[in-house]
Amino acid sequence: MHASAAAVSPPAISGPLLAWYERHARVLPWRAAPGTAPPDPYRVWLSEVMLQQTTVAAVIPYFERFTSTWPTVDTLAAASNAEVMTAWAGLGYYARARNLLACARAVAERGGRFPDNEAELRALPGLGTYTAAAVAAIAFGRRAVVVDANVERVVARLFAIGEPLPAAKPAIRAAADAITPAKRAGDFAQAMMDLGATICTPRAPKCLVCPLHAKCAAAGSGEPERYPAKAAKAAKPLRQGRAFWIENDGAVWLVRRPGKGMLGGMRALPDDGWSARRDGSGEGPIPGPWRAGGSVQHVFTHFALELTLAHYGGSDWASLGGGDGQWWPIEMLDQAGLPTLFVKAVRLAGND
Repeated sequence: MHASAAAVSPPAISGPLLAWYERHARVLPWRAAPGTAPPDPYRVWLSEVMLQQTTVAAVIPYFERFTSTWPTVDTLAAASNAEVMTAWAGLGYYARARNLLACARAVAERGGRFPDNEAELRALPGLGTYTAAAVAAIAFGRRAVVVDANVERVVARLFAIGEPLPAAKPAIRAAADAITPAKRAGDFAQAMMDLGATICTPRAPKCLVCPLHAKCAAAGSGEPERYPAKAAKAAKPLRQGRAFWIENDGAVWLVRRPGKGMLGGMRALPDDGWSARRDGSGEGPIPGPWRAGGSVQHVFTHFALELTLAHYGGSDWASLGGGDGQWWPIEMLDQAGLPTLFVKAVRLAGND
């Protein structure tokens, strides 16, 4: 560490940062204005779950649709799994949607009130260290150390923490803890996030207008973009799979994927069982004939997938059986809540 976190008092950072935030805070639908009463914990929690691995711009329309459809945690808790998974489609990381419902139901059992501290928030389904800290600070004003990717970058630069990520995470968290104030913890957390999103950006940071410029070791070095250092990424494996387009009388056969696993609980085209660990079998849900229909590529967190589309050329509809499958009108596929991978496959089928 180029500069010592212990040598910097919280007011030396929070004072200028909060003054900057009061003038430049982003206006977001889940936020309260700087210095005002904390926002609704439900809206804070919902936004934080949605924002994991997703951009603010992408989240806003989803957040507004969710809060319009389910304005309270109790109304969300009463929704069906299928309704929520359909509304979530396109946000990715579908385990978050399953955890969202599980958490909403757990809070509803508590009378619709979220716990107001990190320890109890951590006990709720799907709330990890970051989300529990963010909700505690932003919704309840508790002093909590909130470290997302933006905060990570700001802190790594403030103290010129040169150890590569992810090994640097403990040092970054310790430094963030050292500068987090006891009061206005929610505003401080959001100010750090905004600073990283708008000023202390990954490339070409705007150091000259940064309220922490005078305190920043990385800016003083003249090479702020060196921080945070990142370890070289391992190449993602490429998996192969097939999806099957089975059409009959203006409808296509869709299945409901198992509740656990990749894209769990989502409607999708039937496929051949591909996963993060193995290629698909190549076998369709019914005997052929099958006609090749091109392929699409999609990148998941831990692997990339090349998905080949096969069109059914027979008429043995009866052998499809029932189960979780259903005929879905092709003209209404935009309402099926398909995950992005299968939206790509549907577009490919439409161009065939």
